[in-house]
Amino acid sequence: MTATRKPAKKSAKPARKPTAARLRKLLATELGFWAEGLPHVAGVDEVGRGPLAGPVVAAAVILPEGCWIEGVDDSKKLTHERRVELYGRIMASCVCYGVGAASAAVIDRINIRRATALAMQRAIRRLACPPGHLLVDGLPVPELGLHGQTAIVDGDAKVHCIAAASILAKVTRDRLMERLALRHPAYGWERNKGYGTPEHLVAMERHGCTRHHRQSFQPVQHTFGDTLRIQALVHDAH
Repeated sequence: MTATRKPAKKSAKPARKPTAARLRKLLATELGFWAEGLPHVAGVDEVGRGPLAGPVVAAAVILPEGCWIEGVDDSKKLTHERRVELYGRIMASCVCYGVGAASAAVIDRINIRRATALAMQRAIRRLACPPGHLLVDGLPVPELGLHGQTAIVDGDAKVHCIAAASILAKVTRDRLMERLALRHPAYGWERNKGYGTPEHLVAMERHGCTRHHRQSFQPVQHTFGDTLRIQALVHDAH
């Protein structure tokens, strides 16, 4: 009998470096500032505006001129494993980075918008080198100074350094919530990261709130039963 040969496995193709034209497209926003002699362009983004518990976290990152890290994208589009991998690559590649946070108590005291701005300010202050310009995700943040700031809606999906900042902020906050979950295991924060999932709402009803809950957020002010009744009333109204 003639032995049948198994088809040889195809070796994985090495990742291709983007062409100069492709790089110009990927780094279009940054290139404009680099061309003006501003090499230290910082991408700034935040994560954690919506959860019922935990801090809001912001990150600022300055990448070397011309640097493009394959796979970096809006953190919401990436799996946890991919974010962690890219987190390490960003940390190894960047000129410098800074991370800042504002606690639930601060959010309750000054409101979420101002707390987000404070977290961004803290992240920027922790940059080892002063930024020549800020590229901020979303709307302008007056607290950062409108001169020297460019706000870009959906910037984490459009601008490379903002996407890198979104990954640093997301991984940092997830790790913080996992550590808090060890102290308060009833709420499932290692899974829901403080967002208002049914699991989290039921735990709040059974065990009450912790000092890490945002008392100014409506679902925290109401019990789970109240929330269900409000939802029923809204449903009946339609």
